[in-house]
Order: sequence, then structure tokens, then C-alpha cells
Amino acid sequence: MNKRSMAEYCYDLAIIGAGPAGMAAAAEAGQLGLATVLIDEQEEAGGQIYRAIERAPLADKGVLGSDYYKGRLLLEAMQASHIDYLPSTSVWDVEENLTLNVSYHGRSRQIRARRLLIATGAQERPVPFTGWTLPGVMTCGAAQVLLKSSALVPPAPLVLAGSGPLLLLIASQLSNAGVAIEAVLDTTPRANYLHAARFIPGALRNPKLLLKGVGLLSSLKRSGIPYITGVESLRAELGNDDHLGKVYYRRKGIDQELHCRSLLVHQGVVPNVQLTRALELEHHWHEQQLCWHPQVDLWGETSRAGIFVAGDSSGIAGAQAAEEAGRISVLQIANQLGQLEESARDTRAAPLRRRLRPHQAIRPFLDVLYQPARTFLIPEDDTIVCRCEEITAGELRHIADAGCQGPNQAKAFCRAGMGPCQGRLCGLTVSQVLAERTNQPVDAVGYYHLRPPIKPLTIGELADIADIAD
Repeated sequence: MNKRSMAEYCYDLAIIGAGPAGMAAAAEAGQLGLATVLIDEQEEAGGQIYRAIERAPLADKGVLGSDYYKGRLLLEAMQASHIDYLPSTSVWDVEENLTLNVSYHGRSRQIRARRLLIATGAQERPVPFTGWTLPGVMTCGAAQVLLKSSALVPPAPLVLAGSGPLLLLIASQLSNAGVAIEAVLDTTPRANYLHAARFIPGALRNPKLLLKGVGLLSSLKRSGIPYITGVESLRAELGNDDHLGKVYYRRKGIDQELHCRSLLVHQGVVPNVQLTRALELEHHWHEQQLCWHPQVDLWGETSRAGIFVAGDSSGIAGAQAAEEAGRISVLQIANQLGQLEESARDTRAAPLRRRLRPHQAIRPFLDVLYQPARTFLIPEDDTIVCRCEEITAGELRHIADAGCQGPNQAKAFCRAGMGPCQGRLCGLTVSQVLAERTNQPVDAVGYYHLRPPIKPLTIGELADIADIAD
């Protein structure tokens, strides 16, 4: 389909993101006969959790574990659904009439739809600490990308540091791949265990996930990798060759150090809200997950009629929950478009909701248990917060004292959030630092006001859109 005919053709449903929620939604939409287009900026479907699932470059399936390969069933269902799939395609704007402006290999086109489902997933929470911008320091998610897509691993010796289930998972996967791991530094605050205890009854509704976590921890200990809990702070320093050389940490008030070439850090994941923010949808601050969520109803519909959000982009609940949420949203979309009676919608949704409930029930326990330590949420003055513009936490506190009340004013005061990532890597931290300094709740301070294009764009790509409009 050429770019002009694509702009003129109107799909029933456009799905953005080909992770678990997007693939499941596409398969469901295909079964219901909806004319659907699935748009994904990656070259291959799968999202982060099922990245490169179609070709899976690792010869040994035991490295990533059986849960990863379950993604093939989802991929096969999506491929059999007779929907239009557009990989390597970035959505950089959505107009009021649900016309999507997208970019593919340096050229822009427009796609129209009657309904929109955003399934852009999660991103890792920013982890600002002294040295986090040094070569050799990366997130656990970045290491997973290397492992899943290219069968590559960071150089050893390697240290992992942070909090959350993914920390244990990537440590196990790298250990299975034969990587020399010096230690795993667990920064989970001890007080979190007490705070999370009251949510244990809900967690017990998902025993499978609890046992998986226990199994990962047991496997890690059997491998002989030091697992050090109670870590209170981190600091990374260069070695003599301008590469990472040491990581310093504090435990029980005593400073200690480890030699390493790679440091993988992780403090949980948060919804990717760049697009939902640019669309000016209603968002709320989640006190347990300590991040912003788009406001959605039981079907995933947002504050703007016709726009739905499913999966981790609407709130962190994991891959299995994302699949069910994607299917549930499509059922409501099909009902709204006259493709499915209300009674049939509810009948088909009932088993999906039953499978979804255990994943929702365990979330308060996990969210409270793995809340990051304050030092990673509100860093010290000399810590860089905005990597693009090299703005420190101290500079943010200085502009707060000078009258800056929120992230959008911070752009004018010091350019924080004005780099290529448009605040994706600093937005949460900027809001939290300013909230603390001005003695306000984070939801009162707010978040960056994002404007399209939400992805880097060339003048030529803008000209393409002008040509289509002529």
C-alpha cells in the first residue's frame, strides 16, 4: 500500500507496540475480523520480554528459561491473524481524528484508525547515583537486549546491583551463560519487608510467581555467586584505562569495594508514558509503584474516548497480565465498533479476567517490597540526573530555591528534560527532587508536558507529511 492510499484507508484498530499486550491484542482482533494494523519500532515482534523470539540466537534454551520461549505461541497467533504488521516503524504523533504520523526508514506516512490501542510497555526506572553515566555501567534491561538479540554479554568481571525480580532473573540468565559474576548487591531497604508483609495474603493468590522468585534466589545461591543484602548506596569509578574499574557500596555503615568491568543496575520498571503524555491523557501518581500511570477503566479505555492502553504501559503487572489486558481491550473495541454483542463480549472477557486477577493480586506485595531506596529516588547534589544536558540534583535544588515549581519550568531554568530523550531518563527523578525541595507531593509538582514529535525526526520526514496533505 503506498503512502497516499494508506493515509486514505481507515483501519478499525491501530495497535502501537508488539510486545505481549500488542501481539495478544492483534491476534484477538484478527479473530474478531477487525481490520488491524500493528506498529512497532523494533525490527522484530516480541517487545523486551520476548525480544528476538522468532529467531532466538542462543543455542542453549536453558540460558533464558522456558518462560521466554512461551512467547513463540503468542508470535505464531499474531502472525496467523491476517493483520497488517509494520516493524521498524516509529509513531511520532497522533492527531485528534486518530491519524497516526509514523516514520519508517527515514520516510513518513500517515495511518488512520477508528480506535487506538497503546501497548508500548515499560521502561526501566532511572537509576541516578555517582558514576551511573560511566562506560561499563548499564541497566539490566540493556544486558538482556544484548543476550536475547545477539547472544552477547557484558565484559567480566561483572557486578549486578539494585532491587526487584528482574535483578535475580538477569543474574540467573548470565550465570547460565557462563558469565563470571563477582556479586549481586541487593539494595532493597530492610524496612520494605515489614511494610510488604500486610500484602502477603494477596501475594499468596499467585503462588506460581512466588515460587519462581524463590527458585531464582536458590539457583543463584547454589551457583556460589555472593548475594549481598542490605546495600545502602553505590558509587562507580573508572579504572586506569578509562573504563569501569570499581564499584563502591555501603553496608551496615561500612564502605566496601569490588573490582569489575561491568556494572548492571536495576530499580524496577515503570510505564512508558511518553506517548500517553503527549496525547494529554489523564494520568495519576501511583504511591506504591512510585510512578505515573495513564488513567484507564476496566476495559483499558483512557480519558479520551477511542484510545485504549493495555499492558505495562498502563501499570506494571508483568507479561502474562499484559496479554490478558490486550485481549480484554480488543473485546471492548469490537463491541464499540459493532463487531461483538455486549453479552458475547462479557462471556469472552470472563476467563481473561480470571487469569488476570492473580497477577493483579500480587502487585501490591511486589510493589511495596521492591520500592527503591530513597537515595536512588532523590540523589545527592553531585549526582547527574539529566544525562542529556548533564544537570545534577544540586542544580535542580538550586533552581527550586530560586522559584522553580515543577519540571516544565525547569526546562527554562536549566534545560533539564530538553535533550533527545525528552525527559524519558530523568522525568521521574526531576519531579521527585523538585517535590522534595518545594515540600509538595509529586502529583502536585507534575511531569513534563510532552509535545510531538516524540521521536527524533528529520526535516525531510516532516516534508513527507506535507506532501501527503497536498
